[in-house]
Amino acid sequence: MTVRDEVRVFCEFGPLPSEEDDSEEGDEAFEQLELALHAIEKPVTDEEARLLVGSFGVDECFGLAWTLLHLVESAPSPVFTTEPPPGSNEWIIRLWRRYRNTLADQ
Repeated sequence: MTVRDEVRVFCEFGPLPSEEDDSEEGDEAFEQLELALHAIEKPVTDEEARLLVGSFGVDECFGLAWTLLHLVESAPSPVFTTEPPPGSNEWIIRLWRRYRNTLADQ
């Protein structure tokens, strides 16, 4: 399976920046990052979802992390089906918990 260019471009930015970055460079990078994220159409493939989870940062990044989470969840299969190790990124843990909650609903 191939990874779309839009996903590759977004992933090249690296992890989402923290909301605490109030530099001018951070503002410019945020705008580019936001455009790149919104350029990715749902659904993503399983391979794309696995790449995208590497882009979560330490906080919500002014809502972009939630957009990224919903994009990852649009993949046919969940990325995390086992509990992440202690100290994992909060967004990885959140994805796993949300997957676990779907099992409880069945």
